[in-house]
Amino acid sequence: MQSGEPRFKIKDYSEIPAEEFGEAAPGVTIRQLISREQDGAPVYNLRMIEIAPGGNTPDHAHPYEHENFAVSGAGEVMVEGAWHPVSAGDVVFVPAGVRHQYRNASDETFRFLCGIPVATPEV
Repeated sequence: MQSGEPRFKIKDYSEIPAEEFGEAAPGVTIRQLISREQDGAPVYNLRMIEIAPGGNTPDHAHPYEHENFAVSGAGEVMVEGAWHPVSAGDVVFVPAGVRHQYRNASDETFRFLCGIPVATPEV
């Protein structure tokens, strides 16, 4: 499905293709679990980020928040220069404009859900 009307969906996450992030994030793949482009989701995208052992996301900041839930493995999140441990079951909120980075801190794949806004809903 392309952008358009939102449509109900149930799918095993492993059936959604994992896309390589690229040189800026070695060992990182992203699965677009729910998106505006594929599902017509008008407000949020939900992504599965998978970081292989030794991998990391870029050190970056952006004008929107991240809402993260660690699914499996163990990692660390850097927020404004300080590293914090993250493990399965942890919830991480990164406010808009805050510098951050994730890295794998184990010998297994570190997986976490990442929700980001794509639009501001009208109230």
